[in-house]
Amino acid sequence: MDIQTYLEPTLFAIDDELQTLMVQGIRVYSEADNFPDLDDTDIAIIGVPESRNAWNNTKCNDAPDIIREHFYSLHQGEFKHKIADLGNLKLGQTPQDTYAALADIVGRLMDANILPIVLGGSQDLTIASYNAFANRKQIINLFALDNRFDLGDPEHEISSRSYLSKIIVSQPNYLFTYSNAGFQTYLVDKHAVQLMKNLNFDVYRLGTLRHDIQEIEPAVRNADIMSVDISAIRKSDAPGNPNAVVVGLFGEEASQIMRYAGMSEKMRAIGFYEYNPSLDIDGQTAQLIGIMMWCFVEGFYQRKHEYPYKDKEKLTKFIVYVEEHDQEIVFYKSKTTNRWWMEIPGHEDKTKFQMHYMLPCSYADYEQAMRNELPDRWVAALARFV
Repeated sequence: MDIQTYLEPTLFAIDDELQTLMVQGIRVYSEADNFPDLDDTDIAIIGVPESRNAWNNTKCNDAPDIIREHFYSLHQGEFKHKIADLGNLKLGQTPQDTYAALADIVGRLMDANILPIVLGGSQDLTIASYNAFANRKQIINLFALDNRFDLGDPEHEISSRSYLSKIIVSQPNYLFTYSNAGFQTYLVDKHAVQLMKNLNFDVYRLGTLRHDIQEIEPAVRNADIMSVDISAIRKSDAPGNPNAVVVGLFGEEASQIMRYAGMSEKMRAIGFYEYNPSLDIDGQTAQLIGIMMWCFVEGFYQRKHEYPYKDKEKLTKFIVYVEEHDQEIVFYKSKTTNRWWMEIPGHEDKTKFQMHYMLPCSYADYEQAMRNELPDRWVAALARFV
């Protein structure tokens, strides 16, 4: 896999005295060590110090090595990790050149069944992960942890505040659905909220998450790519971002969502963006991102490798007839993990959409159907096939 030409060693100083730290199980491309062999690698870390298209956050390019410092100083968990740190991406002459290089790296890693963790940099880098799938003509679901939608104006130049609109209008388009967790209504134009509804995207207000954090798990489990904007977390927990506000997710809640993401067999790429070290207080935000990464890795090594669209013998099937709408809904419950899915009917091309017609859901969706109501998640998913 010839991706080394895109990359340069990290300048992060590795402290390997303690044998129990995370860094002990990670092969790091540094000035002292050669580019790591990617055989027998599960996860690859890539720093991308790109901020030329950042919105109000130009110094977030300094983030990758500082995040590394805090992640690697954590202790190992009850899992044997096989992680390679590929160093930092050499920036292109333009941000678009950086996107193209990162898309090539992410795509090649995915082809090798290696999950990339991108350390930004600004959130417009999410486009590179999307393009890695689009270049392979793969239909995908994108999940963002963010206090806004980042739609911007598709007619304007790309920025970390408009990357999503660029993805939505791209042709040919491979985005099946977009999910957002943590948006705050007073930070989002009401027309943007309506657009999300019109597109049948799944968006979850901060208050909804606060009421029951477990209800976000199916949306996370349905995603192929996750894009984390650190501004989704309240400013007191993560001060290293100029666009964070005084309310937001607690660090503990964000870490729980990361664990859900790691456990999802469908999740194939994740990125952490918008951390600005110049605004941080005692490394507090970098420490939290390191913990979030640790929770993601822990979840990754707890995957049960459940693929409901092909392993239905491992599931218990439930059929609920919603009399008021004359509609049968087929639910499946895992015999191993107790996770739930529901089948979206009526689409002929189940080869092309095999990863989408079995929709992750929760027990609450099953209960809603038992109350003679169509689950909101099911209605929105069905509309996406029309």
